[in-house]
Amino acid sequence: MLILLTFSHNHLELFTSREVDAVLKKIDGSHNIWLRCLNFRDRTGTARIIKHFGLNPSRVNMIFNHSPIGIDEDIEDCLFDNYEILTPQIKNREFEVARGSIVIGKNFIITFEINELRIFSILSNNLQKRTLDIQKWGVDYILYLIFKEILNSYHTVFDYISRQLDDLEDEVLGNSGDESTYQKIATMRQSTRVGRRNFQSIKALLVIIDYEDFQWISQPVKALFNQELVHHVDNLWQEYLAVRAWMSELMEIQRDNIASKTSELINRLTILSTVFLPITFITGLYGMNFKYMPELDQPWAYPITIAVIALIVIGSIMYAKQQRWL
Repeated sequence: MLILLTFSHNHLELFTSREVDAVLKKIDGSHNIWLRCLNFRDRTGTARIIKHFGLNPSRVNMIFNHSPIGIDEDIEDCLFDNYEILTPQIKNREFEVARGSIVIGKNFIITFEINELRIFSILSNNLQKRTLDIQKWGVDYILYLIFKEILNSYHTVFDYISRQLDDLEDEVLGNSGDESTYQKIATMRQSTRVGRRNFQSIKALLVIIDYEDFQWISQPVKALFNQELVHHVDNLWQEYLAVRAWMSELMEIQRDNIASKTSELINRLTILSTVFLPITFITGLYGMNFKYMPELDQPWAYPITIAVIALIVIGSIMYAKQQRWL
């Protein structure tokens, strides 16, 4: 699906189509545009879009051979960013990750969204409803709004993580958790690594836009990035580190709990082995076929032997309990 948003000082128009040619014909070079390519995996069509905007053909490979490289330092033809964004949606106990690419040029911004990103759709709807005064700004302002919404969405993600960790902490500290509890924490911690890469990518962008010869973002929008997003991303980074530390602490405690339970189990098995060791000796002794064993001729030999064995078992168990081994 291709969604084309065209805007200028006195113009705002939305056009949707699945045909590349139909969209390219609607593009007016005198207007600013935001082209969203949703789940658009047509390599030939992507190449035509890249060519239409006069971009380096290698951008096609960068879009399809997606790798979380973040901001591309080669900014001669455009500003290019491969993004991975942690979303609040959960699937199989892991956070879903939205992947795609952002391309920004002189009067255009193109988002290739492998997974439709909800915050992009909300932003697009707000622009159509004119709740945001986009017409007096350029396409770089849309880039600012995109990153602002991405950072805002992380508050929802971290809030969900905190609530989940609260529940897991009750299990861990109450020693009611098991191996699955540890796995839940480990899975959550692993899935949040995308957030680190995302923050680092945004930090790289904030550094790049301060270049004197950086042509893709205007001075007013640079001011917005520096005034609002720098502190925002720093605060979220600190919150991210705190959440990761919390997860690590819970994993360590749960690992100790599991080790303690294992040690307790081994201790009980050792005590059982100790209880049965003298019994094994007695039965082994009487299992030997000696010719002269006088007590075998006594009528009370068998009951007495059983009684001794019972006393050994009872005495061993009582002693273990007295020493709090059981």
